[in-house]
Amino acid sequence: MPDRERAAVAGACRRLGAEGLLVGTAGNVSVRAGDRVAITATGAVLAQLTPDQVTVVDLDGTVVAGTLRPTSELGLHLGVYRRYGAGAVVHTHAPLATALSCVLDELPCIHYQLLTLGGAVRVAPYATFGTPELAESVLSALEGRSAALMANHGALTHAPTLDEAVDHALLLEWACRLYRDAVALGTPRVLDARQQLDVIEAAAARGYGTTHPVPPVQEESR
Repeated sequence: MPDRERAAVAGACRRLGAEGLLVGTAGNVSVRAGDRVAITATGAVLAQLTPDQVTVVDLDGTVVAGTLRPTSELGLHLGVYRRYGAGAVVHTHAPLATALSCVLDELPCIHYQLLTLGGAVRVAPYATFGTPELAESVLSALEGRSAALMANHGALTHAPTLDEAVDHALLLEWACRLYRDAVALGTPRVLDARQQLDVIEAAAARGYGTTHPVPPVQEESR
């Protein structure tokens, strides 16, 4: 695997740390390139991560490059790659996502941007970190979604690219903050199925989320 994947994982961790989503050694990030996965090493301080603290494994979890043991959540990451064909996985203990994971069974779809993650975000039942039970719990919660909360633990997002997986993690934390603030003011309104479908159709028709050039001004014919 080229050094650029290891550097990309380190850069993503530093960005997430700067955003307050990764604190100390809590969390893990990976990116897949073919049959190799670059993943954070266990015990590394993620906000200061360097490429040499990123380990490369094959899809069976065997270390093929690097000198440090991979994160204890390696099985969870590999499970996401196998089941959902993801290109990158981000697991954080982001403050608000983790707080809501302690009290909710599901983060409801109170804003249309949550549809970027597939809609309402499920909370996977609690299981001890690094166990097959936790991996299966989270994989089930991710069905049809690109994000899940992990009860009394944190959050996980996946995407085709590492940049997108990081963006999903940031969006999820924003949505958790939005929900917390809305609950403080009253009972949040939840978008129903018809409203969600309308948003999806409007986004598809308008190319929502991408830039569009202004069409050239047409001179009036004389």
